[in-house]
Amino acid sequence: MKTLLTFLFISITYITFCQTPSAANTKWLKLNDNQFSVEYPDDWDLDSSKQMGTSFILFSPVESEKDTFKENINLIIQDLKGMNIDLDQFAELSLGQIKSMVTNCVIDESKKIKNGSTEFHRIIYSGDQGVFHLQFEQYYIIQQEKAYVLTFVTEKTSFLKFKGTGEKILNSFLPKN
Repeated sequence: MKTLLTFLFISITYITFCQTPSAANTKWLKLNDNQFSVEYPDDWDLDSSKQMGTSFILFSPVESEKDTFKENINLIIQDLKGMNIDLDQFAELSLGQIKSMVTNCVIDESKKIKNGSTEFHRIIYSGDQGVFHLQFEQYYIIQQEKAYVLTFVTEKTSFLKFKGTGEKILNSFLPKN
């Protein structure tokens, strides 16, 4: 259980000082892994180095030279073998951890959703991390004794701007059996 709680709430928030990207097109790419697939815009950067226990991190392009935060989406896969944890229990544990670990945490939404044949739990919340006031949207999917935790992170003021693209990426995610 300690492993579950350790890996569950690694929020990937990178402070970057980069050059403004060139004009982006809207072509979408697909990351195919043996455990999942996900689609993302080709102007987002893919990091598949598995740093901090992630399976991948997708970074948005910087918007200007003054942009110090890259909105991102990351995936953590947690082995639940032998723990007998279902989606409702996992969401309840997660919500408790979020409330205890995120400074100035505000929970905006917590609900179970069915999208086609995939059932997941979505939690949208905000809180502070260092100098950043962030908005998080997490999807929890439990399948074959694994928890797939997808986390979309933006600055609070940029959430609506990135929400469409972020949710399109999140909704393209498919775990493989």
